[in-house]
Amino acid sequence: MRVLITGGSGLIGKALTKRLLTEGHQVNILTRKITHTSAAKEFLWDGQSVDSKAFEGIEVLVHLAGAGIADKKWTSERKQEIIDSRVKSIELIGKKYAGSSLKAIVGGSAIGYYGGDSGETQNDENSPHGNDFMAECCVKWEKAEEDFAKRKNLRLVKVRTGVVLDAEDGALPQITKPIKYYAGTALGSGKQWMSWIHIDDIVEIFYQSIVNEDIKGTINGVAPNPVRNQDFTRLAAEVMKKKLILPNAPAFILKMILGEMSVVVLGSSRVYNSQTLPFEFKYEYLENALSNLLVKN
Repeated sequence: MRVLITGGSGLIGKALTKRLLTEGHQVNILTRKITHTSAAKEFLWDGQSVDSKAFEGIEVLVHLAGAGIADKKWTSERKQEIIDSRVKSIELIGKKYAGSSLKAIVGGSAIGYYGGDSGETQNDENSPHGNDFMAECCVKWEKAEEDFAKRKNLRLVKVRTGVVLDAEDGALPQITKPIKYYAGTALGSGKQWMSWIHIDDIVEIFYQSIVNEDIKGTINGVAPNPVRNQDFTRLAAEVMKKKLILPNAPAFILKMILGEMSVVVLGSSRVYNSQTLPFEFKYEYLENALSNLLVKN
C-alpha cells in the first residue's frame, strides 16, 4: 500500500512512518524542507504549492500536519496559524490532487474537540464538542477532513488523539525533566484528568485505520484508563525512583505565565474510547506505560 503523510516529521508521523515501512508499505511524506533523514520519500510543499509527484499511486492520505498547540503563546495571530496549518493544508491537497488511486483519508484531530477543560465529564466519540479555542480548532480541522473525504468519495477515519507518551518527544520529557532534578510537582489542583496514550498504541490505531477498510468514523486515541495529574506525576516519580518534595504549582502563576494557553496543562479531560478496535492495547495502565518508556533496560 502507498501512503502519503502530512506532518510526517512530527511525533506520531515519524513513528507511524517507521511502522508502515517495517510492514512493507511505501510512504511519501510532505515536508517544507527535504532532509534525507527519513527512509520514506520526501516531497516539498508549502502554503501555496505541493510537488504533484507525491500523489502518484497513493491509496491512503494521513493528515497529521499542524502547528504545535503549545509551542507559542496564544495571540490571535497564533490561534489563526494553528487552525490554518491544519485546515488550509488539507484544502491545498484537495485542490492539487487530481488522481483516482486515493481510497481513504485517516485524519488527525485531538481530544480538545471536547473542550480544553471538561471537568469530571466522561466524554466518548458521541459526546458534543466544547466551546473554547481548542474545540473550535478541532471542529474546523475535522470539518476540512470531512469535506475532503466527501468530495473525493473516500473512507474517512478521524483520530482524536490524547496526550501521547514517548520517551524522547512530546509531553513526557517535559514532565519528567523536573522530576529528575527533584523539582517535579503536580500542576494546579492536580485533580484534573489526563487522557494519555502510549506511542505504540496510537501508532497501532493509525496503522489499523490505514490497512483495515472496515474501520470508519471517529476514534478517541486514548488509553482505557485516564488518570489525574497528581497521580500521573506521582507514578512518574515512583518509576524514576525520585521523590516529590515541592508543593503543587499554583494555578494562578501558570495562568499569569501562559495566559489562555494554561488550559493545556490545567484543563481536565476525561476521555474514553467506545469503539471496537481490531487489536488490544499494549498499555492499558499508566504504570506499565511509564515503566516501558522511563526504565532503561
